[in-house]
Amino acid sequence: MLELAILGFLYDAPMHGYVLRRHIAALTGHVRPVAESTLYPAIKRLEKAGLLVRATEPGAVAAPRHVLRPTEEGRRELLRRLAEPAQREITDENQWFVLLAFLRHLEDPAAQAAVLRRRLAFLEEPTSFFYDGDRPIGAEEVDDPFRQGILTIARATSRAELAWLRDTLASLADVGR
Repeated sequence: MLELAILGFLYDAPMHGYVLRRHIAALTGHVRPVAESTLYPAIKRLEKAGLLVRATEPGAVAAPRHVLRPTEEGRRELLRRLAEPAQREITDENQWFVLLAFLRHLEDPAAQAAVLRRRLAFLEEPTSFFYDGDRPIGAEEVDDPFRQGILTIARATSRAELAWLRDTLASLADVGR
């Protein structure tokens, strides 16, 4: 998820690590804050893999800054990961949001729709946080108000996302015609 966010934000615009960290924190920080001890090793891995380059530019007030840019290979890798996301990037809500934040970089509406259809198929499967054997339990079957809250919120969120997915898939189909 972190590497996808790094490549995605740098695809948008070159930036130095501090600004990149703020952007990633804005996208994922409420659930997974990004520490420098996590970000900078990920940047180094991407540099070592030839997906990012670092250029030194003069600072406006202070010392020179290291500005990061994706290489052409890094841009291709981002597009590949967007077109062929891992299953956990489809099923994990936080990873899904990171993927969704950059899906616009896939220029082909059919490729975008293919990713959205995978998420739609995942959400259409009956599921719950709680089960009676193999049967998912709904909010109306639970006496515990806190578990009821989890299930009620999850149902509302899923319904909203399903509606958005279906509308967006329909609009992408219109673009493809």
